[in-house]
Amino acid sequence: MQRQTNIHTSINIRMYAPGAVLALCLPCFLSGNVFGYDYGEEYSDSYYNEISNGDRLQTGPTQIPCPPQDLSRWDKLFIMLEDSQMKQDMLMQQTEDMVKAEMDTIWKELHKLNNNKACVQASENTCKCISEQMNRNLNQAMDQLRKVADMYQAQNNETLQQLIQVSRNQASRLTKLESNSVLGAGLGQVAMKSFSAYPKEQEASNADSGKLERALMATAVDLQRVHAQLALFQRATAHRYLPSGCEMALLFPMRSKHIFAEVTPSMSMSLQSFTICLWAKVTQSLNKTVLFSYGTKKKPQELQLFLARRSVLLTVGGETHLVEAHSVVTDGQWGHFCAAWSSEQGLATLWVNGENVAREPGVAEGNVFSSDGFFLLGQERSRSGIYRDLDSSVAFTGKMTGVNMWDHVLDAERIKEYANHDGSCDGRGNVIGWGVSEIIPHGGAQYIN
Repeated sequence: MQRQTNIHTSINIRMYAPGAVLALCLPCFLSGNVFGYDYGEEYSDSYYNEISNGDRLQTGPTQIPCPPQDLSRWDKLFIMLEDSQMKQDMLMQQTEDMVKAEMDTIWKELHKLNNNKACVQASENTCKCISEQMNRNLNQAMDQLRKVADMYQAQNNETLQQLIQVSRNQASRLTKLESNSVLGAGLGQVAMKSFSAYPKEQEASNADSGKLERALMATAVDLQRVHAQLALFQRATAHRYLPSGCEMALLFPMRSKHIFAEVTPSMSMSLQSFTICLWAKVTQSLNKTVLFSYGTKKKPQELQLFLARRSVLLTVGGETHLVEAHSVVTDGQWGHFCAAWSSEQGLATLWVNGENVAREPGVAEGNVFSSDGFFLLGQERSRSGIYRDLDSSVAFTGKMTGVNMWDHVLDAERIKEYANHDGSCDGRGNVIGWGVSEIIPHGGAQYIN
C-alpha cells in the first residue's frame, strides 16, 4: 500500500512539473525581462545631422553589409514555449511508460490475491457479518418508527374524536337555531297574512312590535348587567375558594417569625412510617418556605416538608436525607402536596396534585421518630427551642387547609382521591386530622372560611 502511494505521488509530480515551470516563466516572458534582457527603447537623446563648417567627417569602423537581426521578445517567447512543449512530451512519454509498468505489477498482485481462496472466503464472511449487522440495525430503526407512527396515530385519532364531538355539538346548536328561526319565520308569515288581511290589526301589531322591541332592549341591558355581576362574583369566589370541599383554612397573611401554627397530634409520634398530605396556596416561594415540620431538642429539623422556588422537598432525620421534585410549584395557585416514608426500606416518595413526582430509596433507613417533639405549620423549630428565635426567612405566607398525617404509607389510589378538588376533605389522618386535631394559630395566623 505504501508502494502504491509513492507511485501515485511520483506520477503526480512528473505530470504537473512542466505546467508549473511554464506558469512561473510566463509572467517573466510577458514582462520582457527573461534572461535579464531589457527591451525598452529610449529615444530621449537627440541626434544632429547637420555638418558644421570646417568640421571634418570622422570615419568609424567598417560596417557589416548584412548584420544579424536581433530576436524580438515574442520570438524568444515562442522558442521557449516550443522547448517547453518538447520537454513536456518527453516527460509525458516517460510517465506513461512508468504507469504501464506499475499497473502491470498491480495486476499481477491482484491476480495472486484472487487465487488465494482463504483470503476471498474471509472477505465474503466479513461482508456477510456487515450485511447482517446492517439488517439488524435497519429492523430496529423500522420498529422504532412503527412505534412512533402508532403513537402519533393514536394522538391523531383522539384529536379527531374531539373534533367530531365538537362538530356534533355545533350541529345540534345550529339545528336549534334553525328551528327557532323557522318558528320565527312562520310567525312572521302569519303576521304578514294578518297584516294584509286586516289593515287595522296591522297598525296595532306595529305598535305591539315597537313595545316588544323596547322590552327586548331593556332585557338585553339587564342581561349585560347580570353578566358583569356574575363575573365579579366568580372572581371573588375564586379568591375565597377552598379546594376539596374544605370549609375552613389557615391564613398566613405575611412572612414573619411570629406567624405560624402549632399542632397537637392525636397519638404518639414514635413512628417508623408516615404519610403527610395538605393543600397549600403559597403567595411567594423563596429558597426555603416551610409547609410542615417536626423537631425535637436533639434534632430540631428531624422532619420537614418545604418548598424551594418551584420545587418541593422532604427531609427525614436531618437535611442530609432528602428527596426533591422540580418544577411542580406555582405561586398563587392551590396545590395538593403529599410525602410518604417507610423506615424498613428507607423509601421516600413525593406526590403533587395526585401525581408521583419523586421516588428515592435508602432515605434514613432504620430511623425511628421520638415522641418528644413539636409539630409546626408554616415554620421550623429553632435550635434553642424558643419561639422568639424562629427564622422569618423560612416562614410560609399564603393559605393552607386539609392538613392530615397517617402512621403508615397510603396507597396511590387514596392519595389521588385526596387530591381531588371536589369533596375529598372528609378523609382525616389518625396522627393529625384536619378539623379534629388541635391546631393553634400564633401571631397573625387565623382561620378563614
